[in-house]
Amino acid sequence: MPDSPSPSVLFACVHNAGRSQMAAAFLAHLAGDRVQVRSAGSAPADAVNPAVVAAMAEAGIDIAAEVPKVLTTYAVQASDVVITMGCGDTCPVFPGKRYLDWDLPDPAGQDLAAVRPIRDEIEKRVRSLVEEIASEAKR
Repeated sequence: MPDSPSPSVLFACVHNAGRSQMAAAFLAHLAGDRVQVRSAGSAPADAVNPAVVAAMAEAGIDIAAEVPKVLTTYAVQASDVVITMGCGDTCPVFPGKRYLDWDLPDPAGQDLAAVRPIRDEIEKRVRSLVEEIASEAKR
């Protein structure tokens, strides 16, 4: 059993239907129970983008049952790292949190071919994040 609780990461975007869903799914897949993962949106959509679901299925990760969630102050307060993806000033900021802004294209309205490179870039960034978290845990 670890000496300290697992770090928590929140991925936030506007609709929580694309980028943040992919990032959260990759982190949960790659880090397992070593990291608590959340995702949310400042103006959640009704459903996850079907092209995003298809792109993640190609990567072997099923997010078909995921639903967009509203970004709450609690979700930000409960997270050690907050990664924003285009939610701008609507993401609450609290002292002591680590904030990263990932400037990524929005997959909204895009077809599967356009979503794949976005998915691949998110996976690359999440893999780097997992390495950072692992090295910080060793300190």
